[in-house]
Amino acid sequence: MSFKDLFSRSLSADPDRLHFAAHSHHLWPDASFEGQTEAWNDAARLADRKWDKVMGEVWPEAQAHVSRELGTGQSDAVVFSSNTHDFLIRLVTAAPRRQGGPLRVLTTDGEFHSARRQFARWEEEGWIKVERISAEPFDSFTERYSSRARSGDHDLIFVSHVLFGSGRIFGAVEELATLGRPGGPWVVVDGYHAFMAIDAPFGGSASSTAFYLGGGYKYAMAGEGCAFLHAPAGFAPRPPVTGWYAEFEDLSLPPGSVGYAKDATRLLGATFDPSALYRFNSVQRMLQAKGLLTSEVSHHVEQLQRQLVEALDRTPLSRAELLNPLSGSGPHARFLAFRSPDAQRWYADLKSANCMTDVRGDVLRIGFGIYQDAADVDRLVALLGRLA
Repeated sequence: MSFKDLFSRSLSADPDRLHFAAHSHHLWPDASFEGQTEAWNDAARLADRKWDKVMGEVWPEAQAHVSRELGTGQSDAVVFSSNTHDFLIRLVTAAPRRQGGPLRVLTTDGEFHSARRQFARWEEEGWIKVERISAEPFDSFTERYSSRARSGDHDLIFVSHVLFGSGRIFGAVEELATLGRPGGPWVVVDGYHAFMAIDAPFGGSASSTAFYLGGGYKYAMAGEGCAFLHAPAGFAPRPPVTGWYAEFEDLSLPPGSVGYAKDATRLLGATFDPSALYRFNSVQRMLQAKGLLTSEVSHHVEQLQRQLVEALDRTPLSRAELLNPLSGSGPHARFLAFRSPDAQRWYADLKSANCMTDVRGDVLRIGFGIYQDAADVDRLVALLGRLA
């Protein structure tokens, strides 16, 4: 099955390109162009009044799409920003410190750079104290991390649902969420590689006691600028890093007081570019019209992944370590991660052949999406077979 017709603009822009980096920069479907055009036309037509439509129609539609995909049904718990780093700053500065001194953070050595770098820099300043759980060995990762989270030694518990480097999955999100309390600790799950890659990744009771981060840049196919945070009610009612969009006109407050909205917009910043929300909504409408649920896309991707894995013995990747093998019936990352000392060279050689993958240190990542089909995998296998 092929869905290339939904990506005609991106694919025709470079017809010879073989793009296997959907986990890094997902190609934009044609619907995103329509959303971008709608944003521009609204700005031209409505001028100053465009914000009435953005906050009155575009924003709540996007909230509904996110809450549906997460499996929470809690639209008013969703807030948007241009990137997840913005939310990281708001959360860390708002999190309660139960025993004085620096904020005590539990995380892993496999977090994405926005968290890894910022935590390390704050740690240098003495603002936070970080305990990092090794992601390896992977088979015991979930239990080892969960055990330390249950210790009661931390103010902020931060973990990726799907580790961006290896594609391995933290398998106890709902159990971890039960540790969350408004007065601390706070549980924050980075779900960027799970949102629209795992069906309903945050359903159940987790949504009432944990934060969940994600965005539109990858599997939501909407491009950059559309990060979101699910913020449970009762947590962070008055974040100290705040912008005027979070202002709430409470007539009971004395003059000059700083008020906040009661819903997730309490975590908003200031003026933002709404075009990403238009793109996100347009892509969501397209997926719904085509009946392309996340589970259906995952099934398509899994077939392509299995096709590649079954052909590995014809390529040098057969001597690499596949960090996230296709085993069992549970969810899987939308990419395959191959660890090898040759990873950087393989990436460069593929790039020179106009085949886009992704490399992180000694890990070559190959990502899959609905703009690929079996013929694309055959082309990829042929290119991989020429690598040294």
